[in-house]
Amino acid sequence: MTMNSYSFYGWRDSLNVHAVNDTYRGIITPCDLYDALRHVWCEYSCAPRMRQAWSEENITLGQCSITAFLAQNIFGGRVFGIVRPEGSIHCYNAVNGYVFDLTSEQFGGESLSYSNNPEQFRENHFAREEKRERYEYLKSELMRITQ
Repeated sequence: MTMNSYSFYGWRDSLNVHAVNDTYRGIITPCDLYDALRHVWCEYSCAPRMRQAWSEENITLGQCSITAFLAQNIFGGRVFGIVRPEGSIHCYNAVNGYVFDLTSEQFGGESLSYSNNPEQFRENHFAREEKRERYEYLKSELMRITQ
């Protein structure tokens, strides 16, 4: 994939973010993680309430929190959440002053506000068993394809 073919929010800035561990071979920047997750995101990893709308054309739909917490494992930093009009939370990452959202493409051309949002914590998100299971699935599949 060429650098100008990325369209997730903050992809250019994310090139300044580097993995803090070598758990996943070949994952050095968030762009590398995006490339790998393109082969992992699926209907099963999508939030159950959105599964009917998930498609190969919109692979990031319903993947935000599990992706953001996985990115946090790899790059450090913090996870924040944008409160959506219907009350759900859309998660993204902030690392050393750089903000990126690997799943922003699910919103098409909608402009999201990436400032002054509440921090999100995995303990709260993973209190829901289905979300923790989807996260574990994403993590294990990423490990499988990077080893």
